[in-house]
Amino acid sequence: MTALPRGSTVRRDAGLYGYERALHRVGLHPIAGVDEAGRGACAGPLVAGAAILPPGRAGIVPGLADSKLLTEAARERVYAQVVRRAVAWSVVVIEPEECDRLGMHVANVEALRRAVALLDVPPAYVLTDGFPVDGLGVPGLAVWKGDRVAACIAAASVLAKVTRDRIMVGLDGSWPEYDFKTHKGYVTDVHQAALTAHGPCPIHRQRFVNVRRAAGREPAVAPTGVENGRMQESSR
Repeated sequence: MTALPRGSTVRRDAGLYGYERALHRVGLHPIAGVDEAGRGACAGPLVAGAAILPPGRAGIVPGLADSKLLTEAARERVYAQVVRRAVAWSVVVIEPEECDRLGMHVANVEALRRAVALLDVPPAYVLTDGFPVDGLGVPGLAVWKGDRVAACIAAASVLAKVTRDRIMVGLDGSWPEYDFKTHKGYVTDVHQAALTAHGPCPIHRQRFVNVRRAAGREPAVAPTGVENGRMQESSR
């Protein structure tokens, strides 16, 4: 679905909870939001989160926003509030090996489906961030920049981001030379320098061009696969 159900509208000034209120008005509830963290990273897992917030004041999460706009400390506080207030929530972890096997887009869609399927309370409607996800079993809407304009998607983004960051901090203890605790597996100058010096480790995603170059499976030329801060996957 690419449009809201008949009879529901969201004003531009409706705020973070406008989508949920509009859907409640036409009898659609519970409403789940789903989002991922780590799609653009070249190391570590892909993590998806899903959340159903209760209607009314009980579902208003203090400090809730797109996880990328929050400090680490603020994300941890919001994470605790989401877990405490949510009617249902779930987190799914897709390991690097499965990301390599499926490819990042397919892995992303699969993670979002699994997160919705794991909710203890089946949703009547699902809001996704940016692009539609089929196979959810219920109607849904893809919301442009959804983690900034829909509360349940923002809650899901915080669940996914905090979970993934905690995993990457833990993995730093096994491979401290890569400094995963700082960059969380995304492509930075420090991460790229470590890749060049040490080669990839078991949690690097082998489809990414910079990882393949560090492993000697791509020509050692200046990277051309960086787009919008992300290292593109190899087609091989």
